[in-house]
Amino acid sequence: MVQQPASFFATTALDHAAAGLGAGVVTTLCLNPLDLLKIKFQVTTTNPSGGLGKHIWLSLKDIHHQQGWKGLYRGLGPNIAGNASSWGLYFLFYNMLKKRASGGDLNQSLSAGSYLLCSAQASAVTAIMTNPFWLVRVRMFTSRADSPQAYRSLWDGLSTIVRTEGALGLFRGTSLALVGVSNGAIQFVGYEKMKKWGFDRKKKQYQKAGLEWNADADKLSNTAYTFMSITSKLGALALTYPYQVVRSRIQNNAATELFPTIPATIRRTWAQEGVRGFYRGLGTNLVRVLPGTCVTFVVYENLAWLLRSTAAKRRQKLEQSRT
Repeated sequence: MVQQPASFFATTALDHAAAGLGAGVVTTLCLNPLDLLKIKFQVTTTNPSGGLGKHIWLSLKDIHHQQGWKGLYRGLGPNIAGNASSWGLYFLFYNMLKKRASGGDLNQSLSAGSYLLCSAQASAVTAIMTNPFWLVRVRMFTSRADSPQAYRSLWDGLSTIVRTEGALGLFRGTSLALVGVSNGAIQFVGYEKMKKWGFDRKKKQYQKAGLEWNADADKLSNTAYTFMSITSKLGALALTYPYQVVRSRIQNNAATELFPTIPATIRRTWAQEGVRGFYRGLGTNLVRVLPGTCVTFVVYENLAWLLRSTAAKRRQKLEQSRT
């Protein structure tokens, strides 16, 4: 019988959830200002002047000049809540679904279709559960802190939406979030396949050198995780970015008259801005997402390895004490 991977918590899924939670917090703390700009660029309908780098720098400088450092970290609460809970819940459900798909054998590699299905299902559940956080984040990012209608905090945003729009108002834009599950699904198929190739290659190197391979105590390099996360993210983003623009415009309560529904938003964007309109903010998104993807996956993989290797050592000591 093949020994299953060691787990620090009750199950390996909880290990991955903890690693995802930690990765989401670290990434958001590092990159909240770029998240803020990405949303602002997505909801605007005017073309920026100058180059992308200059535009990003001047926009950040303008926010800092008017609102200070606090302005650059406006919406940090819902952003952390959204990112941390999203990554934590996603990895929890994703690993539970992978375990079920493999018949309980966590050492078994799945097909691309199985990875796609598991990732899509995990993304869909996570998107529904965390939509309220993303909704508050968009509205805080697109309003000034001194505006009478501005949300003061995550809780203020959630309670205000329930009071003024009803509980269903918390799930505005959810249908587009569900469309967005394709982004994560496509990314994870590529990432999982590249990671498997990396581990298979490393295992063969161990065998050639006559060394014992221990999957619990080994991992790939941070450079490898960085390359794999960037490559898989670029492919997924190229195919699925337009839905993010439509979603941000739908959720922006300052533009409900311009973008009242999904079909109306698509028609208006196409008529006034063409294809380019559906990729508005993409440059800023790449500046934010690619470093964010690297940080998230490197932190996640290292935390997951730390929990896994610690659990393996604990299991080994327990086995030795029994003999």
